[in-house]
Amino acid sequence: MSALVSPAPRLASLRRLARNKAILVGLVILGLVVLAALFAPLIAPYAPNKLSIVNKLKPPSAVHLFGTDEFGRDVFSRAIYAGRVSLLVSLGVVAISTVLGVALGLFAGYFRRLDAPISRLLDAMMSFPDILLAIALVAALGPSLTNVILALGITYAPRLARIVRGSTLVLRELPYIESAVTLGLPTWQILLRHVLLNLASPILVQATFVFASAMLAEASLSFLGVGVSTDMPTWGTMLASGREYMNASPWLMLFPGLAIVLAVLSLQLVGDGLRDLVDPRLSKEV
Repeated sequence: MSALVSPAPRLASLRRLARNKAILVGLVILGLVVLAALFAPLIAPYAPNKLSIVNKLKPPSAVHLFGTDEFGRDVFSRAIYAGRVSLLVSLGVVAISTVLGVALGLFAGYFRRLDAPISRLLDAMMSFPDILLAIALVAALGPSLTNVILALGITYAPRLARIVRGSTLVLRELPYIESAVTLGLPTWQILLRHVLLNLASPILVQATFVFASAMLAEASLSFLGVGVSTDMPTWGTMLASGREYMNASPWLMLFPGLAIVLAVLSLQLVGDGLRDLVDPRLSKEV
């Protein structure tokens, strides 16, 4: 049988979580970003694409908290709606990369004959910089929201696959796995109930880092003009359009940039905190 976590270690982990200020700060910031995105229609004072040429390039004020862009659109409203796109893309990327990465990692780590070909495939994909591979995939698939999610999901799948493969190589040699094989349990049951269940913590930790990387990558692709449609407000497209007015109207790049920094920083803080909790060498209390 797979190892089950008793209530005492769980309570100890929760206590360590409560004492970890970094992860609490990250959760608060991330929660605010998520709430702002979910309730964007209630928070945003204007429609994100509402044009008002007479109000173009207005500095931040009580009427327009973050100012307006070159078309008179409210930057605050666009930044909030852009958070929706970033979170949607990141969630989709995490889902795709987790499914692909876990499947490849389990097969490579458990089935010896599949280890070499899958490992070579992962090495080949990881030999390219993430953003370069994502640009190539988006160029091949075509620029759209769905294709950006698919391209980034494929790009970040090797990260999870390598972690799952390495852990599976260790787990398959443990006595309880050998006992399950001896008892004749189906392979799928061994993989899902006895191997994958014990990999939930490292997969969750890595997924938070993939979430942050995907958010940053989406902004980079949109900034370069190979991401989602320019009609859709994203932090990357806002930065791209604002760079032409960077000297005269710095708020066009300041606020979208701050949104990216805060969102990515919060995810990194959460990921670091979770890693400290699940890694015995880091979470061991002295």
